[in-house]
This record gives sequence, C-alpha cells and structure tokens, in this order.
Amino acid sequence: MILKNKIIVLLSLSLFLLLSFKKEKAVKMNAIQVIGSHNSYKIAIEAPLWNYLFQQDSLAAKSLQYTHISIEKQLDLGLRNLEYDVLFDPKGGYYSNPKGLAIVKSLGATPLEYDKENKLAQPGLKMFHIQDIDFRSHYLLFKEGLQALKKWSDKNPNHTPIFILINAKDDNNRKLREPLPFTKSALDIIDIEIRSVFNDSKLITPDLVRGKFETLEEAVLKKGWPDLKDVKGRFLFVLDENQTKINRYLEGYFSLKNRVLFVNSKEGNPEAAFRVINDPIKNFKYIKELVAKGYMVRTRADDGTTEARANDYTKFEKAKASGAQVISTDYYIPSTLFKSSYKVSFENNRFERIKK
Repeated sequence: MILKNKIIVLLSLSLFLLLSFKKEKAVKMNAIQVIGSHNSYKIAIEAPLWNYLFQQDSLAAKSLQYTHISIEKQLDLGLRNLEYDVLFDPKGGYYSNPKGLAIVKSLGATPLEYDKENKLAQPGLKMFHIQDIDFRSHYLLFKEGLQALKKWSDKNPNHTPIFILINAKDDNNRKLREPLPFTKSALDIIDIEIRSVFNDSKLITPDLVRGKFETLEEAVLKKGWPDLKDVKGRFLFVLDENQTKINRYLEGYFSLKNRVLFVNSKEGNPEAAFRVINDPIKNFKYIKELVAKGYMVRTRADDGTTEARANDYTKFEKAKASGAQVISTDYYIPSTLFKSSYKVSFENNRFERIKK
C-alpha cells in the first residue's frame, strides 16, 4: 500500500511538472524583446562625398555617418528587427544616376563602383536611404532584400519572428531628385512584392492575428498575440508612415483585412496593434502603458549617431525598461567610421530575450 501511494505521488508530481513545463513554454510573441537595426540595408557614404556633405552641413553629415554589415550577417548575429526603405520606380531607371557620383568626380576623385549589373533599370521598388547622396545599399532592389530574408530563413527555419519596418519614402526636404509619390497603387506594390517572395506560412499578417474578431485592435486587446511557438520562422512587416499614407493603405481594407503590413495607427483605431514610438525617454510612461494593454511597440536606442558619439546608454536603458518589444539601433557592433565603444545588446551579447 505504501509503495502504491508513493507511485501515485510520483506520477502526480510528474504530471504537475509536465503541465507546468507546457505552461511555461506558452509564451506570447509580445512577451519577447528583440534588438535590431535601423536602415538595415545601408552602406556608408564614400569618403569624398561625405566630406563634401560635411562642408555643406556638418550636423546633417554626422547623422548619416553609419553603416551596416549585410542583412544575412546581421541575422546570423541574432538581430531580429530590420528596417527597409523603399522608393517607387514603376518603369525603372529613375534612380540610376545619383548626383553624388558626379559630385565625387567634380572633386577629382573616382567614385566607387555602383550598380554594375544595372539593377536600378528594372521596374519595381528600390531600396536605399536618400536619393542622390546616401544611395549605397546591400540590396538596391526591395525584392532582392526580401529574397535574402527568405533564403536565410529557409536555412534557419526555427528563428524568432523577425520584425521589419517599411518606410515608403517620397519626401524631398534636401532639394534632391524629386521622388515618385506613394499613391495608393504604389503602396499596393509593397504588398505585391512581399507576397511574390513569401507565402502566408512565412508571414504574420493582420488577418492571422485578428482571427475571428471584427477588428485587429479588439483581437490584440482581448485575445492577445499568437503564441511564440506558433510563429517561429515568420516575418511581421509594419508600414511606419504618416497618417496620410496609412489612410491610403487602409482604403478598401477595413482593419487591414487581406493586407500584408501592420500600420502605425494610434490606439482607438480598428487597425491599431503595432505602434512606433521612437523616443523611450520622452515617452517612457506612454510606451509602458501601451505594452501593458497588449500593443506591440518599436522604439529606438539611438538616433543620428548622437548616442554613439557620446557613449550614452540612457536611451537604450529606457528602451529596455519600457517593455517595448522591438528596439532599434545603428550600433549592434561599434562604429567603424568614428571612435566610439558604444554597442547595444542584451546581457551575454544577445539580441533577443523573454521580457522579465
């Protein structure tokens, strides 16, 4: 009888531990915190052109003095957030001859090789930072940048979800080549190009998160985000844009039904789920409130090379403490362009963790 009771106790304890283990494994995807890169595709402006820009506007030039290793190498390091800037070019060739190349020649220098394969002549979305002056990119074509993600993911199928912010760039505050505007049909091309590379099994879409709820916001506030284990190996894309472009993207797609991208819509809107709040110092309390309610938030650890030049971790510490799930930096490795030891990572040089 004593032996039988011991066996029952042991079995009960084993069952309890098993259930507890399963419960611990059911981590929601918004319970993680990841670090990633800002303007992730960017290659540094070549020295003669940067020096010219510095003479014209030293502060602006300093803000552009950063570079990134390839997308694949960033992912290999463990980064799980990227940012892609796209420019509309439906016919191709619109951005093929940036003025910066002519400026370098006018200074008596020889420009570095650029677009040797004439990829910019192809129709479709292009990917670089600023037309004419900050145009060097690991992938000049948006679709190429997407294919790099897909190729890496196929080799690493159990990776934590990767969050990718999209800027649809058509501003021209520097009096450069006039970019083509992102009309509604131009914004549609973003979805089309993403779906040409990824099927639904590789995406976390608004439809997936919404489920049977009427609105996306209702789903994240009442049901919550999917379990992390169910969205491994997937990508979540966010349109980080002004309200005018967001409204264009939403037109005809209530609460983002059948859309690929989430959008940075303020809470209280049917499509609100993922917020972009860039300043974790100024908006520390606000970010904490959003996270507590169930929204996902992306914030920044540094901006415009300012923190890196001062070795100032204040913003990064606030970003971590805010609970924001996605933290962006230009310095997952220290700068190679100016003297600084500033480097952003979690403990043990990691770039993702379950929030405490």
